[in-house]
Amino acid sequence: MPASRVVEGGFGGVYVMFGWVRDARGGGWRPSNGGLTGQDYQYIPDAEDAADNKGYLSFVAFPGSSTASEASAVLAADGSFTVDITIPGPVFQSVDRSGAVAQVDCRRVQCGVITIGAHGVKNPANESFTPVDFGDVYDQAPTADPDPGATGGSTDGTGGTDTGTGAGTAGSGTAAGATGTRQAGRRPAAARVAAVLVDRATAVQGRAMAFSGQGFRPGEQVVAVLDDGIAAIGPMQAGASGEVAGVLQLPVDLGVGTHELRLSGAASGTEVAQRFPVGAGGTAGTAAATEPVATEAASTRDDGQPAGWVFLGVAGAVLLLAVGGLVLGRVRRRPAQVPA
Repeated sequence: MPASRVVEGGFGGVYVMFGWVRDARGGGWRPSNGGLTGQDYQYIPDAEDAADNKGYLSFVAFPGSSTASEASAVLAADGSFTVDITIPGPVFQSVDRSGAVAQVDCRRVQCGVITIGAHGVKNPANESFTPVDFGDVYDQAPTADPDPGATGGSTDGTGGTDTGTGAGTAGSGTAAGATGTRQAGRRPAAARVAAVLVDRATAVQGRAMAFSGQGFRPGEQVVAVLDDGIAAIGPMQAGASGEVAGVLQLPVDLGVGTHELRLSGAASGTEVAQRFPVGAGGTAGTAAATEPVATEAASTRDDGQPAGWVFLGVAGAVLLLAVGGLVLGRVRRRPAQVPA
């Protein structure tokens, strides 16, 4: 894994994650080349804050960064760093460009350790891909079944319950394989990873932001909360695969910068979060917000009397004139009396 470029006091840093990239040699997957998450590269989602992180993704901050307290590590002066990455096995679940849950099989596609610029900052110097290969320990079925309660030693992670860690150090070009335990003779399905994914293109002040989540209990109620409750949506009902999707209206006066969206499952207690940057909105929302005030002002006279009362007064005067004219007409139409 190549060393990263260090920006002293710069915003963000580097994300380190395990996943798959399209066109690894050509570099078309790189965000600086227009690569898109879920389309040109996929990874195992996880919280960016080290306090809520489950080990699938690590945030490595620039020295002196304003978000260094949330990081798992800090870049050294030479661009090197050391973090542990959890690899659940050769098959993992991610989210594609449409927000749907997608399965990636690293035995069919080339997976590895990915680094990109953190917090949406695109820097080609901090974008890299280090391949990780998976083998198969068992070329054929075992001749005898061991004790069901026994656990094996190191494994390739083909069993769904395999867990382990992978360490990548800048400049070393190596990554440790996955290690763990599994029950011999069984290959259960891979555990669903709880995660939330924000559509960062819609993360703009005053706009509706799309998001999706996975890993919840099917049918349970899920709520989404922005920061400390400045905005929220829910409850949403998780689908048959434990997935949810929604649209959250961001406040017009929401501060520009890093914010956090947190999803919580009511039945399972599952809680996942993601930090993301919010951009500045346009002036259209301001004009729309002031329009009702202008309409209200137009309905009031200069002397402070509502225009509705003026209309009623004029209507009443017209009615009196009409009645008076009718009476006058009847008087004029009365025939003259002839003296006897």
